[in-house]
Amino acid sequence: MELEHALKKYTGYTSFREGQEEIIRDLVSGRDVVAMLPTGGGKSLCYQLPAYLLKGAAVIISPLLALMEDQVAQLKMNGEKNVIALNSFLDYEEKQKALSRLSDYRFIFLSPESLNSAAVIKALKQIRVGLLAVDEAHCISQWGHDFRPDYSLIGEARQMMNEAPCLALTATATSDVVSDIKESLHIPDAAQHLHSVNRPNIAMFVKEVSGLEEKLGQLSYYVRSLKGPGLIYCSGRQWTEKLSAFLKEKGVSRTAYYHGGMEKEQRMLIQQQYLNGQLDLVCCTSAFGMGVNKQDIRYVIHFHLAARMDAYLQEIGRAGRDGMPAAAITLYDREDIQLPLFMIEKEFPAEDELKAFLSAEEDSLSPRLVIEETHERFILHHLRFLDDLTREEKEEAIRRKINERQQNKTEKLMNMIKWYSTDVCKRTGILNYFGEGTLRPDFDKYCCSSCGADESFYFESSHTDQHKHDQENHWRSELGRMFKVSEPIVQKP
Repeated sequence: MELEHALKKYTGYTSFREGQEEIIRDLVSGRDVVAMLPTGGGKSLCYQLPAYLLKGAAVIISPLLALMEDQVAQLKMNGEKNVIALNSFLDYEEKQKALSRLSDYRFIFLSPESLNSAAVIKALKQIRVGLLAVDEAHCISQWGHDFRPDYSLIGEARQMMNEAPCLALTATATSDVVSDIKESLHIPDAAQHLHSVNRPNIAMFVKEVSGLEEKLGQLSYYVRSLKGPGLIYCSGRQWTEKLSAFLKEKGVSRTAYYHGGMEKEQRMLIQQQYLNGQLDLVCCTSAFGMGVNKQDIRYVIHFHLAARMDAYLQEIGRAGRDGMPAAAITLYDREDIQLPLFMIEKEFPAEDELKAFLSAEEDSLSPRLVIEETHERFILHHLRFLDDLTREEKEEAIRRKINERQQNKTEKLMNMIKWYSTDVCKRTGILNYFGEGTLRPDFDKYCCSSCGADESFYFESSHTDQHKHDQENHWRSELGRMFKVSEPIVQKP
């Protein structure tokens, strides 16, 4: 079947977005693929269509519960009934029933942590897997901004899945991250389809402020001025709650907060209210975003600094998925560097914590030491490769890994501080980071604060509907002139 005909038959779309057809063509021919498409670039279609063309189930590894549930809901909305997400929303009996009839499903969504389950692995061995897709694949790499140790299990698990074609998907990956992905998944000969990270419809603004009072004032001003819906990213859970309460006091009533410490049901409720237009604004940590397929987000504000370019690009990429103008604003206080430095330090086990954990692991009679889950997973991940060493040697090896990771993250933070604080074109800085070079000189009108972009273009207009219509047509003509397209194309998958 021709891919264009299959696209129309299974999805209703009549044309592919940039990069999709080449990725899908390689997969259906049996090749492994590493693909980088910008956020909103239609990555999910790259596994959904091959799932209908290849024999067997499509197994999709996804890092977030919200992301899984959103993708399952979209497939069901499009008429696909044979889809399941094996996650904590299923109770024990539901999960056992699903595992016993796993062969009935065309799409099977799993978290990387679920690959630790012997029952899940046993069930996967008993079915035919036609495609393995790894979403947010940068989580595999130790150099990725969101490294997840359990992602290292995927390469081993794949060998039990008929060596089905593997698709590694991400929106942000440097060359080091791509190499890590290929090595971890055991796909050295994978075809690489690495497209630009550039999102031309998102203008980037860095607003320098001094002190919390000025920052809160600027936040209130932007939220009341900008066209919505919007997102505000914070570096900590308490800040999401504080900012939500602050904005409600300022009259922004349709706002809520979201972070990983909330009950799952409450997180899903906030997400659905936002998707359905019942909320205009969510104050959130990085836990929010990957599971949100909302096309019309008009702005993203970073109340705190993004510590890495990869993370920044992922988060601003939540805006403007419909191809229409969107704004990304960072409220930059030079004193804010202390918070991400503190978080880099707290992200890994402290020296005494590591020592105590290894001592307890060695003494089977000692009670298991209770430490943060992320710290425990980090230690256990590295212990898998250190079986033949003494406890002291293991401790030294893991400490070296911690120092290496902290140094790498600190260097990336320093690069971000330089990016925030200089007047060089923000977009060029991002493209240089990903090895893409520079832009044409005619791009500056909607580029960034360094290039003179006008933030008021993104404000809620008090003018007539005709003015809004003229403004939209002006944007479309500018986009067509710069990128030789007639208008933004909306395609959800």
